[in-house]
Amino acid sequence: MDLNSNYKHPRLFGRNLNSVTCKCLSLVVILLVLRVVLLSSFSDYGRINQKDIDLIPSRSLSLDSDYGVRKDKFLEVPQIVWGLNNQKIAFARACLTARMLNRTLLMPKLSASLFYKEIDRLQPISFDKIFQFERFNSLCNGFVQLGQYSDVRNHSGVYELQKGSGRRWTVERDLDQLRQFIQDPYNGHEVIRIVGKNPFLWHDHWPVKDYARVFECLVLVEEIEKEAAKVISKIREVGREVRSNIENPSNSSDSDGSSLQAVPYVAVHMRIEIDWMIHCKKLERRSNISQICSSKEEIMERVGNIVGMKTPSVVYLAVADSLLEDPSILTGWKHGLLPFEKKKLGVDGIYKKYPYLIQSAIDYEVCLRADIFFGNSFSTFSSLIALERTQKMIRMGVTNTCGMDVRWPSYAYNILGESNGPQRWMTNMSDARLQAISYGTNTIYC
Repeated sequence: MDLNSNYKHPRLFGRNLNSVTCKCLSLVVILLVLRVVLLSSFSDYGRINQKDIDLIPSRSLSLDSDYGVRKDKFLEVPQIVWGLNNQKIAFARACLTARMLNRTLLMPKLSASLFYKEIDRLQPISFDKIFQFERFNSLCNGFVQLGQYSDVRNHSGVYELQKGSGRRWTVERDLDQLRQFIQDPYNGHEVIRIVGKNPFLWHDHWPVKDYARVFECLVLVEEIEKEAAKVISKIREVGREVRSNIENPSNSSDSDGSSLQAVPYVAVHMRIEIDWMIHCKKLERRSNISQICSSKEEIMERVGNIVGMKTPSVVYLAVADSLLEDPSILTGWKHGLLPFEKKKLGVDGIYKKYPYLIQSAIDYEVCLRADIFFGNSFSTFSSLIALERTQKMIRMGVTNTCGMDVRWPSYAYNILGESNGPQRWMTNMSDARLQAISYGTNTIYC
C-alpha cells in the first residue's frame, strides 16, 4: 500500500505546495523561524554565561587551580582568637578550607584582645577594621574569596558542620569529612557553618606556598599603615641624628632631612616575657630540643656578632609592654648598637591608643620593613615576618640567601650560627608542612 496515496497537498495562498515556487517560499519561512529561535538561544546563553560563570563547580580539588571561587555558597567559621599571627594563620586556614569546599568565606570576626582561656572575654573586631576587605579580594581574586553576611540570601539555609577533636580525629579523618561536604546533600546548603574550636587548631592540609599566597593579600587599613609609618619615620630620624652627630658633629642638624630614608635600622623581636620563658622551657623538655629559649644576654651577644653589620645602627626592640619599664633591656648591647623601645623612642602614645591586635600589627610592620630582622624561630610572629621577607627576596630574583649579602636578611637568634652569631633564616617555600611557619622549628632552611 502506498503510504502517500491518501495524502492531499496543503494549499498556501490558493496554490498547491508541490509547485517549485511555493516550496521555495515555505523553505524561506522555515529558515526565518529557525533564525529567530537560534538568535534568542544564543542571546540567553551569553547572559547566563556572564552572570553565572562563578557558579560552575567543575574545578578540581587542587589548590593550583585559579578558575575562581563560587560566590553563591558560603562557609562560616567561629571567631578567630589568640595572637595576631596565630589569627592570620587561622584566617588563612579558613580561607583554604572554603576554597576546598568551593565556597566564599564569610568575613570572620577577629579578636582585638588577648585572652588564652577566657574566651567569653575576647573582644571581637571585624576583619575589615584591620585589613582591607576589597583589596584582599582583588589581590586574591581567583584563589580565595571573602564575602559579607549581606550576600547571603537565605539565612535559615545553614548547615552546621561539627569539627572532630581528640586523638582519634586524625588528619585523614578531617580530610575525609571535608571531601564529604563537597558533595550532596551538604553541597546544596547555601551556608555551611563550622562549629567548635578555633580555626588555628584545625587539622592542616595545605603547603606553605598556599598560606603565603593568602598572607600576600592581607593589606593593613590605611589608619594602621600610617601609624606604622610614623614609628618607622621616628626610628630613621633618630638614626639620622645619631649618625650625623658621630660623622659630622659640627653640622648635625641636616634640616632638610634628605638622608632620612637612607638610614638603616635593625629590628629585634625579643621573646623574653615571663609567660613565654615558662612555655619555651616546657617545650624544650617535651620536644627534647635545646634551641628554643634565648635569654636577654644571649640575644644581645648573638645580634652583636653579626659579621659586616654597619654601625652605628639603631636597634628597635619589639617587646611586650610589660618590659617597657625594664631599663635592663637597653643596657649591655655591643658598642655601635643603639637600642630603642617604644617608650625611649617616644612613640608609646601611638600604641596606647589601640587594643592589643592593632599594637601587634604596627610592630609587625616595623619589624617587616627593617633592614635586618632578628627573631625566634619558635615564635609565630617572627616566623611570618621571615616568610614575608623571604617572599620579598624571591620577587627580587634571589632564591637562596644562605651565606649571601642580600637586601632583606633575617636571623634566628635562638639558633647558633657562624662566628657565635645567630643563624641566617630563610623560609622554605616548598615545604609541605605548616610547622615551618607556625608551630616552631629549629630547621630554618639555611
